[in-house]
Amino acid sequence: MPRKSTRLTFAVLATGAGVFAMLQSLIAPALPTVQHALHTSQSTATWVMTAYLLSASVFTPILGRVGDLIGKKRTLVAVLLTVLVGCLLAALAPSIGVLIVARVVQGAGGALFPLSFGIIRDEFAPAQVSGSISNLSAVIAAGGGVGVVAAGPIVSALDYRWLFWIPVAIVALTTLIALRYVPESPNRTEGNVSWLGAALLSAWLVALLLPLSQAGQWGWGSARVIGLFAAAVALFALWLLAEARSRTPLIDLRVMRLPAVWTTNTAALLFGAGMYAIWSFLPGFVQTPASAGYGFGASVTEAGLLMLPMLVAMFLSGVLSGRLEPVLGAKTLLITGAALGAVACGFLALWHDRPWQVAFVAGVFGLGIGLAFAAMANLIVGSVPAAQTGAATGMNANIRTIGGSIGAAVTSVLVTGRLQPSGLPYDSGYTHGFALLAVLCLAAALAALLVPARRPGRPAVPARSADDAPDTAPEPATPAARG
Repeated sequence: MPRKSTRLTFAVLATGAGVFAMLQSLIAPALPTVQHALHTSQSTATWVMTAYLLSASVFTPILGRVGDLIGKKRTLVAVLLTVLVGCLLAALAPSIGVLIVARVVQGAGGALFPLSFGIIRDEFAPAQVSGSISNLSAVIAAGGGVGVVAAGPIVSALDYRWLFWIPVAIVALTTLIALRYVPESPNRTEGNVSWLGAALLSAWLVALLLPLSQAGQWGWGSARVIGLFAAAVALFALWLLAEARSRTPLIDLRVMRLPAVWTTNTAALLFGAGMYAIWSFLPGFVQTPASAGYGFGASVTEAGLLMLPMLVAMFLSGVLSGRLEPVLGAKTLLITGAALGAVACGFLALWHDRPWQVAFVAGVFGLGIGLAFAAMANLIVGSVPAAQTGAATGMNANIRTIGGSIGAAVTSVLVTGRLQPSGLPYDSGYTHGFALLAVLCLAAALAALLVPARRPGRPAVPARSADDAPDTAPEPATPAARG
């Protein structure tokens, strides 16, 4: 393939990243089926999700940095092969233990996000970068929605193992095409992986995310939860100290302090809290029997169909944002996306008596997700040196995941804090949860107001130059009109 041809490269990147995003949510609706088929408890089955979350949070920034060092294509192919092995192992898993291990292996696919953004920045013409990042973000956002929508029909028509057999075929073909046609990016950063930084980063992420995901079962006041939160604080402080002193840090803290980066990451944390909580709790809400005083008693498949407007809206608005960004600017799109999320959650708190109301609100929230995903990616890529693209976009994805874990944990407390005699939550629990998510999305919009404004029409990424060398103090990649 000629080096200037980018269509097949984009197709490979979009397929790989889309499959990983789909794997994030594909198994969630099928957990009861998995629990029954593998003869395990509900608490053990939840580790199928928890193990994947922890693994992805660790691998995403580390392998993003490895790609910056040794080559993004080489790392991309290695990650795709790892995901392939993980999916194959999950499809054949004879026990819940093997399935959990398979999900840990699949979590390495989180690095596909930063690697894909880095390859686009390195290989595509500057005028194509913003639109391509927006399109890829649309695929990533829609991938999570595809998982929620497709899980029910796949399990009903085939078997839960086909949730992994289908990705096996897709990832295998994608890996072969990537190996043959994706060019190796010329941009490399000097140095080595800071293994101390990697170990400390992994430790504090696990210490933070594990109690957030398990506190509902362990108890928020339990020694395990409190101890892990305390350990997360201490390990985070040690990680900051180690990264500040390292000559080749895993995450360059100077880059993280750039105004466009820290403000975008703050918005990502808050918006992620709202987005992942909606994905987690809205299907359960519509599946609640009407005898509880709310809900529609929907099946897994019917719940997925009610989420379909969100999926379609996410993809369309993500693609549209690539056309709007040169005119309105990524900052405006991020503010708009977060505001739409706040409006959607606010309406949902007051307006959820009919299925069509939920479907409509889901569509509005999907518009917000598509705009916000694309805007965040463009803001990060356009603000950091090329040699830091993988690590910076990896941390942005991680921060969004951390926000999602916090949002899901806090919403779970509100929803399940008081239960009816039947064991089902009260309607007020969901109402308070959706209201909280509206506040979080509104806070994300306010945080986005602090993002330095780039003049619309300016390219997000300049031509490559020696200024991207890692031994120079990082500066934003484009001039910014502070606003």
